[in-house]
Amino acid sequence: MSPYSLANTSPALSRRNFLTLAAAVPAALLAQASVSTAFAAPGDAAAPAAKPKKYPIGLELYSVRGELARDLPNTLRTVSTMGYEVVEFYAPYYEWTMPQAKDIRSLMDDLGLRCYSTHNHIESFTPGEGIAKAIELNQIIGSKIIVMASAPGGISGLDGWKKLGEQLGHASDYLKPHGLAAGFHNHNTEWALLDGNLRVMDVLAASTPREFILQLDVGTCVAAGADPVAWINANPGRIRCLHLKDWAPGTPAEEKAYRVLFTEGVSPWPQILAAAEATGGVEYYLMEQEGSRYPEFETARRCLENWKTLRKSA
Repeated sequence: MSPYSLANTSPALSRRNFLTLAAAVPAALLAQASVSTAFAAPGDAAAPAAKPKKYPIGLELYSVRGELARDLPNTLRTVSTMGYEVVEFYAPYYEWTMPQAKDIRSLMDDLGLRCYSTHNHIESFTPGEGIAKAIELNQIIGSKIIVMASAPGGISGLDGWKKLGEQLGHASDYLKPHGLAAGFHNHNTEWALLDGNLRVMDVLAASTPREFILQLDVGTCVAAGADPVAWINANPGRIRCLHLKDWAPGTPAEEKAYRVLFTEGVSPWPQILAAAEATGGVEYYLMEQEGSRYPEFETARRCLENWKTLRKSA
């Protein structure tokens, strides 16, 4: 187990203690930075400021799933032409053969696209042939994070979610020597209360090692009534990628709920991005859309334009 696995050092670690430990990290880093600044030489103030960190913007390809199923190469070319830098393949990629994966990697290299993570079902976290195939495929396409797209059916109660967390923790340890990390993608379900104020996501965070990635789906978090900024700040360094899905009150028939484009909903995007970059440890962003009033490619293009507008105004 990693030396950073604070959540696994004590089976009795409470949510209160877990969140207290998590909140202490950014405060300690801030204090350390303040000390360094306080003792800087006067001449240091004239040194050129460091360039702002660049965060690649990508597309979760579930957003264009119809186009992807019809013509994968054309989908990648179109997404690249739009200006997306990263793609995230979802579960059907697991059915590729290794030669197929190599061909897709070659095409991505030609297009300048990168794949940093993939979405997976439970077999990719199951010892034996399941996880072995996931490792080989992800290494071929250059992915570094194997994300559980959604929890398998049948899990219930505190013990059931703890057991899943333990399985994900074991998978994380197994993947590490292969240069890979494990992660979990939340949906509405994981913000439900299990025991008092303890939510499913709190259990999963506390029962997985510190290097385990908590891939935040913003839209489902907001739809469930949870606070995405508070969640990011409570889990420093663990939110290495976010799904930029928005949500608005209303029904799909009204073109509301998840059918709004990025920035058209009620998610507090400036605060979310600020927390992700200051505390969460984000490395890249992924646009995700379940469907909108526009065709798939047009939806992806418009969301990217809204992203660029938001970043320019920041």
